Amino acid sequence: MPMEPSVIEALIRQSLPDAKVIIRDLAGDGDHFAAEVVSESFRGKSRVQQHQLVYEALKGNMGGELHALALQTSVPD
Repeated sequence: MPMEPSVIEALIRQSLPDAKVIIRDLAGDGDHFAAEVVSESFRGKSRVQQHQLVYEALKGNMGGELHALALQTSVPD
């Protein structure tokens, strides 16, 4: 069963409470999402480290319930 966008957002916000999170369903199938995550927690971290923080927030759902996630991360302006 695919994950709901609200669940993806909630998991990310649980680990990164200050984050602004936008989730989009890319294919309309509930399996392919894009996430834009903006968090002060990313400051000073490489892009890879930022993405790792988001994947950790998803608690192992990546590749299972969550089939594909295009990820864009940044720090606030």
